[in-house]
Amino acid sequence: MAKMQIKEISLEMPEVIGKHVYGNLDMVDPKLISNLNALIKIVVESTKIGNLHIIEMITKKFNPYNGFDGGVSIIALIEESHIALHTWPESMYATLDIYSCGEESNPDAAFNYIVSKLKPKKIVSNFVDRGKLNNV
Repeated sequence: MAKMQIKEISLEMPEVIGKHVYGNLDMVDPKLISNLNALIKIVVESTKIGNLHIIEMITKKFNPYNGFDGGVSIIALIEESHIALHTWPESMYATLDIYSCGEESNPDAAFNYIVSKLKPKKIVSNFVDRGKLNNV
């Protein structure tokens, strides 16, 4: 009978490159999530709270749809990576995505601030350490 060899496999933890927090926000006030200026202020304030630094912000206000004021998309390019907020007032729904590579940054705090201002009745959020696998 042949001897079976067992090879030991070592899975190392990934080196963390960034922190990624994102979520789906449901049952949000349609008037708030169609207000571009209010949402810009909320995103800007969140960067201060999360120690994130805006390089440039691109915004888009969409046309009215199904009797609701149009949705909004805000993409903030930050030194640490990005913030993306997209809204659908007709569905009372928004998505929020914050990715940060900065060691001193706190994307969770920025995310939680935005959520506290939008006040969704339902939320599903996720946090991921983004990293590379060593020795793979």
